[in-house]
Amino acid sequence: MIRLRKIYAGLFLLCSVSANAQSFSLKDAVDYAIVHHVQVKNSQIDLQNAGAKINEIKAMGLPQVNASLALTNNVIMQRMFIPAKIFNPAAAEGELIAAKFGVENSGFSSVGINQLVFDGSYLLGLKASQVYKDLSIKTLTQSKQQVAENVTKAYYGILVNEKRLSILQANVGRLDTLLKESKALNAQGFVEKIDVQRLEVQANNLRTELENVYRLQELSYSLLKFQMGYPMETPIRLAETLEQIELSHRLLEDQDLPFNYGNRIEYSILKTQENLAELDLKSIKAGYLPRVLLAGNYGYNAGANALGDLFSKQWFDNAAITLSIQIPIFDGFSKKYKALQSANNLQKVRQSYDLLKSSIDLQRSQSIISLKNALESLKEQKANLDLANEISRVTRVKYTQGVGSNLEVLNAETSIKESQGNYFTALYNALIAKVELAKSNGTLYSE
Repeated sequence: MIRLRKIYAGLFLLCSVSANAQSFSLKDAVDYAIVHHVQVKNSQIDLQNAGAKINEIKAMGLPQVNASLALTNNVIMQRMFIPAKIFNPAAAEGELIAAKFGVENSGFSSVGINQLVFDGSYLLGLKASQVYKDLSIKTLTQSKQQVAENVTKAYYGILVNEKRLSILQANVGRLDTLLKESKALNAQGFVEKIDVQRLEVQANNLRTELENVYRLQELSYSLLKFQMGYPMETPIRLAETLEQIELSHRLLEDQDLPFNYGNRIEYSILKTQENLAELDLKSIKAGYLPRVLLAGNYGYNAGANALGDLFSKQWFDNAAITLSIQIPIFDGFSKKYKALQSANNLQKVRQSYDLLKSSIDLQRSQSIISLKNALESLKEQKANLDLANEISRVTRVKYTQGVGSNLEVLNAETSIKESQGNYFTALYNALIAKVELAKSNGTLYSE
């Protein structure tokens, strides 16, 4: 009894804490996870990086302005070799003079601007960056769907355990009542002591199971918090009950309607990957086109033998405008083989459509069959549980009236325990099958 009081005290404490905790419906829990889960946050950062990548590529097409300032001291002046006859007609033929040209100190400053006029690869890069951002958006959606799936399964697990706890508590109470009555009958000589001991063993086993499920429920709450990105130390409670969840064959009514593969985020991501592969191939081919660049430069320079004179003497300006056209002629077939690889990658992506469609069809078929089987199993296990409860009721009545045996009661309690275990397993399997069906149809989570 002390052990049982500890269990009830723990359950009472759990209920008291939950009463003061924030309440979450399933939708609330999913919405919270979409905002706070690290997986979603990281995907959002990837989306921000995709936007920054677009601006980075755009910046390559904007004017590039640079300024420079250089001061040079020619510690050892470089000499130029010139024929001696230029300065001395009497010099021998072939004689050279090592003459110094230039000044010991020189200065140079300039401002230059470069503008990309035309580059086919750049234009395609801009398109590819937009597609890459679209891919990041879809990857974010995929992360949200995965988080929604995990939260839903964890939420359902808690609801099933709550129902199991309530039934186990009723079982313990019923068996304790029967044990108390048996002890009274034993004291009057109507029941053997071994019958009381058998009931005590059964009651102890039931209390142990109740403790295990209680601990499992604590773990289930921790799992839900983890899947939501919720603080582990903060209490939480559920706003919905198991009875509010639809579990019927009506879930299967729309399965014969035409299915749109675009509902699946995996298919949408593959379409985006195909667009990226196409743009990659076009970008490589655009490398055969000329590049046109425009550059302008304006600067000053000066020279002096003494460093101090460099800043006092006049600086002379200079300016230049350059239009250059870069025409690729031969690159050793580098772009040819790059294009071949890119074309092969594009073919691989396009060939993946049939495989993905087959995989989706298989998942949908499996999820439909699994849900049908789970619902049928749940129906059968519910009937078995009702039957076991009725048998237990009858055997207890017979036992208290002295026309039944203690073994019949114990066997009936064992049957109830087994039926309850089978029922809750079937119930959880049906809930998971419901989630898997929604996932295979692409309707588990939508923004």
